[in-house]
Amino acid sequence: MLIFTLPTLFKITMIFSRLLKPIYAVLVILLLFFLACDKEYHSIGADLLSDTSLKGNSFTAPIYTYQKKLNYFQTDGLPLGQLGRFRSPGFGFSRASITAQLRYAGLPFFGNYTQEAEERKDKANPSLIDENETVTAVYLDIPFFNNRDDTDQDGVINLLDIDPQNPESDSDSDGLSDIEENRLNLNPLSSDSDNDGILDINDTDSSSYEYENNIYEIDSIFGNRLATFNLKVYELSYFLSSLDPMDNFEKNKLYYSNTDFFEQGFVGATLTDTPYTLNFEELRFNFKEDDPVTDDLDERMKVETRLSPRIRVPLDIGFFQSKIIDNEGKQEMSSYENFIRHFKGIIIRADNFSDDLYMLLDINNANIKIEYDYNFNNLNGTIDNTSDDVIEIYSKTFTLNFNGVIFNTFKNEGENDDIYQQVQFGQRNIPSKKSYLNGNGYFSIIKLFDELDSQNQLLMNLRKNRWLVSEANLYLYVDQDFYISQNVDPIERLYLFNYKNGLPVIDFTLDNSVNNNLKNRDKFVFGGFLEYDELDKPYRYKFRITNHINRILRKDSTNYSIALAPTNGINSIIFKRAQTSELEFVNYPSTSILNPKGVVLHGSAETEKGKNDRNMLEIFYTEY
Repeated sequence: MLIFTLPTLFKITMIFSRLLKPIYAVLVILLLFFLACDKEYHSIGADLLSDTSLKGNSFTAPIYTYQKKLNYFQTDGLPLGQLGRFRSPGFGFSRASITAQLRYAGLPFFGNYTQEAEERKDKANPSLIDENETVTAVYLDIPFFNNRDDTDQDGVINLLDIDPQNPESDSDSDGLSDIEENRLNLNPLSSDSDNDGILDINDTDSSSYEYENNIYEIDSIFGNRLATFNLKVYELSYFLSSLDPMDNFEKNKLYYSNTDFFEQGFVGATLTDTPYTLNFEELRFNFKEDDPVTDDLDERMKVETRLSPRIRVPLDIGFFQSKIIDNEGKQEMSSYENFIRHFKGIIIRADNFSDDLYMLLDINNANIKIEYDYNFNNLNGTIDNTSDDVIEIYSKTFTLNFNGVIFNTFKNEGENDDIYQQVQFGQRNIPSKKSYLNGNGYFSIIKLFDELDSQNQLLMNLRKNRWLVSEANLYLYVDQDFYISQNVDPIERLYLFNYKNGLPVIDFTLDNSVNNNLKNRDKFVFGGFLEYDELDKPYRYKFRITNHINRILRKDSTNYSIALAPTNGINSIIFKRAQTSELEFVNYPSTSILNPKGVVLHGSAETEKGKNDRNMLEIFYTEY
């Protein structure tokens, strides 16, 4: 048994006291912390963790849609050009033509020497002769948009790949994988690449196969791709100013969809008027001459130039000889400004279609190529001896690019009579029975939390609720009855924006979701995609607008009118000026005028089936 004296016990007590003080201190701090947290927590919502706190619920709010129409809209400065004729159910026929300003690339002289040098005929330089430039051919080139996506990088585009996710797939079933054939410079889509009758797997020499050839998936062509039509190109006789004279030349001049210089008579020479059928193959051009150095090879049988699929049409040679080549060294070619006043541009039209055909074209990469021959004095290395000089014919190409003012003109005819009625209702602030949306200026206005003649009472009542909104979805339903007899699908995606300023709703801006496998599928959380029912029929569009609704209900943000329009893509959202049927100018998204397709939706005032709530806003929330 241990026996401690009083002094010893006192020392032991002091030691334990010193050891326990930090523990007590920590316990006190923790107690105060929890008390403080508890106090602060209850100050912002005392009953959130009570037995009756979080209740999951949903609420369906009515929405009202109002039909709108643009009289015209700005079409200059767009990333593509539209050409052709397209019939959309309910919307009638849409026709598009292109007006374009041209600018030359490089220095504006032809041959090897300027016109001034040719006329000077410097005796010290006998090679300076009259080059006598003569146009041999002129072509208008307008590329199609194409898709060369190859997800597994095996040399076969996804469209033709038997398994786009697997580079070891064998698309031509010849026993060699796609990626292996690509490495061996063979054709992964043919079991006999060089067509010599020997299968690739057994062939020891397939070198005659030109592996540089490409296959393309052509994008953005609507209607019958085999349709024939007349392609017409005219000289424009109206000067396209880039600055607006009505604004003292201080702002850019805007060009609108209703501007038609052809019908106004501002046309000069006809540069082509020819029957045309689209060709979606790669264009290949062989060498024009054989190289005498290579005895065993005729270069005229080898491809020199490859071009992606495009519209390529010959233009009038005489016009470009007199308008361009013969003006070398003159005032008309001395500057860009002088040139675009001399050759003001072209108008491209298409008519006499055998069937509907509508093209979205890569107009910003279009050009006119002027091929010409010219004289070259070959001195044969003897500058002072002209007796052995030989005049040879050389060739060059002069290019005019589409990089000035470019705009589209649109004509619509044959619209459904009901569209006019719905537009008139919209002008009088009467909800529409149907919503007509398409790329020629038909769109809708959506009003949320709105009951007719309610003085905004519904929204005021909702703001009084203690709701935490977890998700809010806007559903817009396709009028399936309208499409029963129509052999056409509605547009694949719609877009929402602030009608007042043209800016996207907040959920669109905050959504950074990306889909690398499918076109126009980024921002898929925000949505707006066409959904199909169990019978694979077009059914509805769904938008997730949770942040927008939260701002309205919880932050008292303005419940502005939302505009609903079609979209051709959402990766680049810019707006253009447009005039509505109420003569109001608005900012309208350019993506909504880049696709001829449309859709007919149920409206908010539909009475045919006795359902007023087909289009709706569904809110999921917890109440505390």
